[in-house]
Amino acid sequence: MVFEEKMITNGEPEDEEEEEEEEEEMVDPIETVRQKCEEIEHCIHTRERLEQCETRVNSRSNTEEECTEELFDFLHARDHCVSHKLFHSVK
Repeated sequence: MVFEEKMITNGEPEDEEEEEEEEEEMVDPIETVRQKCEEIEHCIHTRERLEQCETRVNSRSNTEEECTEELFDFLHARDHCVSHKLFHSVK
């Protein structure tokens, strides 16, 4: 039984967990740029329209209205901004 325990501990180094904690977590540059772009005036305006629509739709129990147009407007505004800034931050 002692022999089996030694084989298990020898096969799995204990320091592996410490090495994983020390590694730096990678950040996707597009997420950073998206957050910055969401703070510009045009994106704020389209996000407000989307949130108003979502509030209106969620307040009704029986409606066919969807916020697809508002969502696409917001995503288009944000992605337009991202497209101009993303490749400047990529190495």
